[in-house]
Amino acid sequence: MRNAAARAPSFEELYAAIERLPAGTTGEILEPGVLRTMGRPGKGHRRAAQRCLASLAGKNANLDGTGWWIEVEAEVRFPGDRLAVPDLAGWRVDRVPDLPDENPITVVPDWCCEVLSPSTARDDKRLKLPLYAESGVPWSWLVDPSLRLVEVYETVQGLPALKVTAADDNRIVLPPFEMEISLAGWWLEARASASQGP
Repeated sequence: MRNAAARAPSFEELYAAIERLPAGTTGEILEPGVLRTMGRPGKGHRRAAQRCLASLAGKNANLDGTGWWIEVEAEVRFPGDRLAVPDLAGWRVDRVPDLPDENPITVVPDWCCEVLSPSTARDDKRLKLPLYAESGVPWSWLVDPSLRLVEVYETVQGLPALKVTAADDNRIVLPPFEMEISLAGWWLEARASASQGP
């Protein structure tokens, strides 16, 4: 009797399974041969992602800004047959003058941003942040709506190194963007407090 190890599914097989997922379900391949799925994010996650994107509008060439192509939930194929769907990802226009019309995108981003949710935070920290650094993404952000916190990581020798943190309603320059960003309004709690009278 043969005791052969089961063959791990290929990237193409897993990606075909992702294409068959129901609407509202996202699939990622963060480890070779393993398909991970997630549903749509909650209100706090959506608000933080939308406010982050709005804060960067002046840099987003998709919105008549300058310097960056910033995409929402783009499928990105990374080396090693990995597929991630960052909440936000950016490519410098000077490096990628015209973002290719392909899906998944095979050009490694210059910046990735993950907004943490209770169901995804572990994989975002344990799998995606190291994947981005190993793949050569120079900058990554982790945005935590529950802690009202933004952590900025720079890739140093293939590893993510924490460089800047911002919290609550800070107004601060967050690399790699050369502009001051206000976190006011990013968090649901701040909005709820402002709407309640004295």
